[in-house]
Amino acid sequence: MAYSTKTITEARAVYIYEALNLEGVSRKCNIPLSTIRRWKDVARENGDDWDRARAAARLSGEGAEAVTAAVMEDFVLLFQSTLEDVKNSKDIKPLDKAEVLSRISDAYAKTMNAVTKGNPKLDKLSFAADILRDLVQFIQTHYPQHATAMEEVLLPFGESIGKRYG
Repeated sequence: MAYSTKTITEARAVYIYEALNLEGVSRKCNIPLSTIRRWKDVARENGDDWDRARAAARLSGEGAEAVTAAVMEDFVLLFQSTLEDVKNSKDIKPLDKAEVLSRISDAYAKTMNAVTKGNPKLDKLSFAADILRDLVQFIQTHYPQHATAMEEVLLPFGESIGKRYG
């Protein structure tokens, strides 16, 4: 069965922005898994790496992440868990809490800085994704009547950005 470019673009957007695995994209879009895999492979061969675009989209949503999404997710989860433990602890004195919070915040900032320096392309793609996200919010707030046209233009534009910086 032949699919439209719009359908392929929508499947790509689900994979990248909703972070579903290929099986999830297949179910959500009602497209065979083998077709989704083929589209992803063909896109990569043509310079549009869905995985890199996905990592950049995730990075843009949370600030600088990590060289790999899995490692960074673990770091962020550990940071958040430690932060909550320290804030909720009744055994740590307030000044000691402030010291611990300062240290883990510093470690977080240094890790994020190292990640963006280590992968400048991902950092640029993340910045582009931030700008696109801001534009979408601006249009939705101030020009909601143009939301359909915006979607029609920005989804394929996202692919173009992915090819340029990915």
